[in-house]
Amino acid sequence: MAKVRVGRVGEQIKKELSQIIQTELKDPRIGFITVTGVDLTNDLSQARVYLSVLGSEEQKEETLKALARGTGFIRSELGKRIRFRHTPELLFKFDGSIEYGSKIEALLHSINGRSGE
Repeated sequence: MAKVRVGRVGEQIKKELSQIIQTELKDPRIGFITVTGVDLTNDLSQARVYLSVLGSEEQKEETLKALARGTGFIRSELGKRIRFRHTPELLFKFDGSIEYGSKIEALLHSINGRSGE
C-alpha cells in the first residue's frame, strides 16, 4: 500500500513541478524543460527529479545551476500546492533517455535508408 501512495505522490509532484518551472520561475537561464519523472524515497524525504532539457551541454549546465538556485522557491511553492508534513528535498538530475532514443531512431533511419537502395 505504501508503494502505491509513493507513486501517486510522485506523479502529483511531477505535475506540479512542471507547472511551477514553466510558469513561476523567471530565470532567463532556464530553457525548455520537461520533467520526465520523479523518484521518491519511501519516507517522502527526498525526491529525485529527472529533467529533459533541449540545447547544448553548456545550456543544460546553466539550467541545472538556475534550478539549484531556485530550489528553495520551488520547494516552498510545492509545499503550498501539495499539503505535506515535510516537503521533500529536491535533487535535479538529467534524464538522457529522450536523447538516447532520438540517437537510436536516427541510427535506425540511416540503416533503413541504406538497405532500401
